[in-house]
Amino acid sequence: MTAFGREHDDVAPASRKKVISWAMWDWALQPFNTVILTFVWIALYLTSRMFLDPDVRASGLLADGSYMNCNKSEYLGSAYCSSLTDLSEWWGWANFAAGIVILVLAPVLGQQADARGNKKKWVIGATIGVALLQFALFFVEADPKFFWFGAFAVAIAAVISEIGNVSYYAMLSEVSTPKNVGRISGLGWGLGYIGGVVALIVCIPVLFLIGQDQPLAFKLVAVICAVWTILFSIPLFRNVPESPAYASSERVGFFRSYVVLAKNIGRLFRDNRPTFWFMLSAAVYRDGLAGVFAFGAVLAAQGFGFSFLEVIVFGLAANLVAGVSTLLAGRVDDAIGPRRLIVIALSGLVVMAFIVFALKDYGTIVFWICGLLLCAFVGPTQAASRSLLTRLAPPSQQGEIFGLYATTGRVASFLSPLAWSLFLAWFGGIVYGVLGIGLILLIGLVLLLFVRFPKDVRV
Repeated sequence: MTAFGREHDDVAPASRKKVISWAMWDWALQPFNTVILTFVWIALYLTSRMFLDPDVRASGLLADGSYMNCNKSEYLGSAYCSSLTDLSEWWGWANFAAGIVILVLAPVLGQQADARGNKKKWVIGATIGVALLQFALFFVEADPKFFWFGAFAVAIAAVISEIGNVSYYAMLSEVSTPKNVGRISGLGWGLGYIGGVVALIVCIPVLFLIGQDQPLAFKLVAVICAVWTILFSIPLFRNVPESPAYASSERVGFFRSYVVLAKNIGRLFRDNRPTFWFMLSAAVYRDGLAGVFAFGAVLAAQGFGFSFLEVIVFGLAANLVAGVSTLLAGRVDDAIGPRRLIVIALSGLVVMAFIVFALKDYGTIVFWICGLLLCAFVGPTQAASRSLLTRLAPPSQQGEIFGLYATTGRVASFLSPLAWSLFLAWFGGIVYGVLGIGLILLIGLVLLLFVRFPKDVRV
């Protein structure tokens, strides 16, 4: 298998307009990840007491007008806290179902995009799908009967977003060269994180003017995110041309694609083992990265006692830090190579995770400092991983390889939730969950250190 860097040394740089238009799709989709999935809609609405049975919710109300703190041992066995735990568990099962769909579809759709030359069409279709499902969240009432409707709407949107990412990532080689691929990949990730910050800022007045306990506030937030997704995807739709079909990509029917996929995995293992092993190591540490954001807001609120406002402010700071660090890391990627950058960033993540636990008794200041440092390392790791894979994969197989990249990530998507849950079950405190996330990141780092890359590809 030919490496990207060896096949594209003479490629002319894409225009600035095309590059920025491509990167704007990260900006367009990030509110779904930041506002809907991570800090607001799921954490503060769908898995909140608003979706509990009214009698159960009332049982959690204390004499002073506040609700039980489920991190305290005296409340752990209560109906109120058990029901809140159930909501989070059910949301996890919805995520699990979404992961299975990605596992099945992502690589085949990538192969189809390479063969038919319609990566942009897949991105457009995914954008419309994610936007429509965000609009649908307006109809999710604060009632237990609507929980699964909301959970599956968000989970399906996550599936569609991931399918769009397969083709979007594969388009990176068409707007970059080996000399600037790290910078452009970092630009996309950085704009995404900064887009998350701006989207949170836009949504905050809605949440506080209408009220954080009012379902209408969260419904309007979902509509804002949907409009954002459509509006800021337009530059890619207008300015980035459709990719050509590659003659070396076999054009077959949808179901026949699975046979082609099996052959390609075997060929990848035989002919380009570094890419194969890199994708496996990346699957592990990328799931650790996902765990940082998936459980970060939960850890802040329940483990360190962050208030509603503090969670929102932390979300703003986290995305701003991640965005700036990713933009800066793009230049570091081009200077020292993506592999070294990934190793440095993963090492920082592991150290910060264990410091959060070791200094937990010092209170919220520990999470503010170490949590933001964790976020500073996440973006560079993601962007450098995308950059490294782009350098390794031949242009005729970018969609297919990034489909496998998405698939391997989903194959390992149970690791962080499993480690998180086991550490909580074993040790009985939510702060112990950060050790589980740190362990997954450490395993991914160790696996990466054993990958041997081709000497003629700058990694």
